[in-house]
Amino acid sequence: MRLRNAALAVASAVALVLAVPMSANAATGDFLYKVGPVPGVPAGIADPESGKCINLPFTTERDPGFAPENFTNSTATVFLGFDCSGDVFYVMNPGKRLGDRLKLRSVVFS
Repeated sequence: MRLRNAALAVASAVALVLAVPMSANAATGDFLYKVGPVPGVPAGIADPESGKCINLPFTTERDPGFAPENFTNSTATVFLGFDCSGDVFYVMNPGKRLGDRLKLRSVVFS
């Protein structure tokens, strides 16, 4: 009986150790957007961390990013506000491209 409990405990510990590193991964691929006045300057982030809000580099209060392209393997939720705040957001599936009219300053990946 004790041997079975010990074996179960060891197997559970091994499964936990192997599962944890796989749960905190980064999205694979590039998330592209443009900054500055239209037509804009290309910018982007590569292999972004999943589950973490990312304020997009080179975006400002005056000039938000626009024309996002999600070439990652994860769903991206883009926000008009910094720090993934505000009621204005859009969910982008992998491979989705949006036009110049969509403005964004932050993103979080699934």
